[in-house]
Amino acid sequence: MNNEEYQAIYTKTQKHHQLFADLWESYGELAKNNYALSKSNPIGKYVADILALGPFYYYVIHLDDYSLSHIAERILPIHGLNDYPAVLQNIVDLIHPDDLDFVIEAEKAAIDKMATIGLQHQLNLKFSYCFRMRVADSSYHLFRHQSIPLAKDEEGKLTTTLHIHTDIQHITRENNRIVLVQGVGERTDCCQIDLSRRGLDAPKIVLTKREQEVLALLAQGLSDRQIGKQLFISDHTVRVHRRNLLRKTGSHSSGALIRRCFDLGLL
Repeated sequence: MNNEEYQAIYTKTQKHHQLFADLWESYGELAKNNYALSKSNPIGKYVADILALGPFYYYVIHLDDYSLSHIAERILPIHGLNDYPAVLQNIVDLIHPDDLDFVIEAEKAAIDKMATIGLQHQLNLKFSYCFRMRVADSSYHLFRHQSIPLAKDEEGKLTTTLHIHTDIQHITRENNRIVLVQGVGERTDCCQIDLSRRGLDAPKIVLTKREQEVLALLAQGLSDRQIGKQLFISDHTVRVHRRNLLRKTGSHSSGALIRRCFDLGLL
């Protein structure tokens, strides 16, 4: 890569960092003075429940200055970094330049959906989508990005968010361009937003909450017996749910099921 190409990419990432900032700050104004909340969500609550489909790391963004904290040390070997990223721009720099416009589009779609559901529920929603990031060998892998609001200030403005990035290159290399907005805690929302140009008519598959739980544990590689113990149900019941998942998604094996669910935005 010559200097001109590097400067073009650097300028583009700087531009998209500003777009992130403008987007999130406008969202904060939507929440301000409407749903003042003092509660916050602890990081450990989510880190313990991370869907470990591959190598992953997490970090917290502070939206007042876009600085980072609570950065998992696994970010260093995954991306081949010598130093921990200090600000959001350091993360944006790792995103494939051709995926930056999609990431902005996905963020806006997720924020619009959260606003539709109700900003008072913001701390009980998370969203996810996929994009490519540079890894240690300088190639690009597909990552699953999850974002979870953690806290608001006394005026109801979002202050911190937890971000989780999981390398899913071993599962799929194609971005399905689907944004998934899900409820956490007492919320049970599950909304798919298809941003693909080719998949506007993607089939709508509705899973029960128990099927979602079984699917998540299957994706972690757990056996029927292990899943049954975690969910306090019998092995037979787990097998029934797995068969229903295979039938609903048109899959013939657990591996195909996981790939299919990624394609459909169910994971």
